Amino acid sequence: MNVKTSVTGGRRSVRLASVATVVLLAGLLSGSGSAAEEGGSAVTLAYDCALPGGTGRVTVRVTTAFPSSGTVGTPLESGLVTVDVRLARADLEALLPAGTEVVASTATLAVGIRQNDRSAEARWLDLPAPGSAVPAEGEVGLVHTGPVPSVTLPAAGDVTFTAGRLTLGLRPVTDTAPEAGAESGSAAAPPLGCEPAEHGGTPLATVAVTAGPPDPWPSRTEGEEGAGGAGAGDRIAVEPRTAEAGSEEPCPVEPPTGTADWSDAPKPPEGGPVMEVDIPGGGTFGCAYAVGMATVYKLNGAMVINDPAKKPGLISVLANVHRGQRAANAPGGYYLRLDSLGNLKLPDADSTFLTFGFQPVSAKVEFENGPLTISTGNIGTGSTKTYFATASFKQSLRLRDVKVNGTPLDVGPNCRTAAPFKVVLNGDFPKYVNVFGGGPMNGKVEIPPFSGCGTGGEDLDNLFTAAISGPGNVVAMNQGMTCVPSDSSTFCPPTVPALPGKETPAG
Repeated sequence: MNVKTSVTGGRRSVRLASVATVVLLAGLLSGSGSAAEEGGSAVTLAYDCALPGGTGRVTVRVTTAFPSSGTVGTPLESGLVTVDVRLARADLEALLPAGTEVVASTATLAVGIRQNDRSAEARWLDLPAPGSAVPAEGEVGLVHTGPVPSVTLPAAGDVTFTAGRLTLGLRPVTDTAPEAGAESGSAAAPPLGCEPAEHGGTPLATVAVTAGPPDPWPSRTEGEEGAGGAGAGDRIAVEPRTAEAGSEEPCPVEPPTGTADWSDAPKPPEGGPVMEVDIPGGGTFGCAYAVGMATVYKLNGAMVINDPAKKPGLISVLANVHRGQRAANAPGGYYLRLDSLGNLKLPDADSTFLTFGFQPVSAKVEFENGPLTISTGNIGTGSTKTYFATASFKQSLRLRDVKVNGTPLDVGPNCRTAAPFKVVLNGDFPKYVNVFGGGPMNGKVEIPPFSGCGTGGEDLDNLFTAAISGPGNVVAMNQGMTCVPSDSSTFCPPTVPALPGKETPAG
């Protein structure tokens, strides 16, 4: 054996294994990012709500992720917050139609902000809670999650955030589609107003703000008064959440193209035929965010999908483009399936890692996604009624712009999975009811072998295949509520949901 050749081959194997590691860590189905834990704090508060028959007491748990410290003139951001509302089933029954099994809701929380002698108020608007189940007895849990305004402080000193008035918007979700409920006369309940009861001004968070660079504020106009008797430059600045920057459209994406493929949805029991019908008008256009996590079985690692901390991509949706249905009195019993078509363009992964604890490797991973089909529905009636939600699409991965310790590694222009692979995700009722309410979905994917990797006669396919390809790779997604621009009652602009595992747990 030639010793020099052996050493060279060993170095090459280490280098290629490093690259293969970053391919997976750069994100199966994902944009760049990491699964680092975020800090946060939670406060449980009592509220009194104005019900039709009197006042009802509810418990509200607010979870925030403000930093422990900030700087004058630099916005303080909590990122995603959670407002978990628990109210008695009997109280909810007074607000919604009889027989409501699932309720969608929004929460708007007024938050008092105080620093030294200055004060302001922020409104955490329309935080969504999709598809909350209404149990037979006990409490109903409405877990609202979303982004909130940033706050900029003009001076040093501790700033406190305190919860004020809470307003809940409640809307029944009947069967599997909100629009079906609207057709039968089911509508949103009047807003439910709730006032703080016994929390005694307990702060949601306290942040220590230190002085920044000198004179960070523009000159004040003489005679212009603000909070605390100072000029406008001394006010606490609250920047509300807005639609996508630079766009007045709540859904700045094109309607999806392609054909819905419902072959991965649950099949009806054997019996009579299912009537397959294209919905007149071609479905309802909307958009939503979907974020999540992907684990890589061979590397025992996880990555963020469509990183909400960066600029995540939107799902473009045509909701309910097709329906499959069989009557309850037909052989085999009742079956309903509503199929929606979507397109998901994910940003390229752009990541840098220290592999083997010392070797910096960077790479871009390009994702080619086929049309997305989301099928929701139910089988049977009465006590035998079961629900389903399935999302599926085909995807290919392509690796490019690889660098090892800053030195380019030429993997060629067509280093990719040898064939597209199927991604199938399933949601559990009532966490996922329909494409409008969204919710969590998960599944496993099998990554096929790689091909086309290497240049100059160097074949790297087997190395990438050995390091990456195979079954058992878990994908967990969380889809936010779908914004439908043509319907003022829907959740526009779309909000980014919490990552799976970051939601406030029930109980």
